[in-house]
Amino acid sequence: MPSTIALFSSSRRHGNTGRLIDRIASELKIETVDLAGLRISPFDYDHCNRDDDFEPLMRRVLAHNQIIFASPIYWYAVSAGMKVFLDRISDFLELPDLLPEGRGLRGKTGYVVCTSASAEAAPEFMSAFDEVFRYLGMRLGGALHVNCTDGYVPLEHDPIARDFAMRVREPGLAEADA
Repeated sequence: MPSTIALFSSSRRHGNTGRLIDRIASELKIETVDLAGLRISPFDYDHCNRDDDFEPLMRRVLAHNQIIFASPIYWYAVSAGMKVFLDRISDFLELPDLLPEGRGLRGKTGYVVCTSASAEAAPEFMSAFDEVFRYLGMRLGGALHVNCTDGYVPLEHDPIARDFAMRVREPGLAEADA
């Protein structure tokens, strides 16, 4: 199984998206990083924020072949913490001392896990990840959206999480299903 890490960001750690990514991470036996528990400053053109938790986290992320990005859909977009994380990837693409490491994102596989009170993920939400992955040279391995209009319902949503975890565990299966 390829090495995988999950990045999670939401205003509620144990809300719908948190429960979903915890179920997936449990199936995969992987680490889930809650971005809210870290000190990650917004992107700064002068890069005066290099002493926060972003660079050490990014190095942990770069040590994995697969990255799961988990966020609820807020107004057709990712959570604020996920947006800050995605923006800060620019540090690894602009700073000469980080650029060689930043190039390490090329060829990695990214997955998207999201929840909302809609039948499908907002196209704007998914297209943002499509563009980010394309720009970074990453491959979109798959996405999972769960409609949580009635909250996270384990009887209904746990089997979906298990199926998604199986596709992440065995990436060739996801390609065969496509």
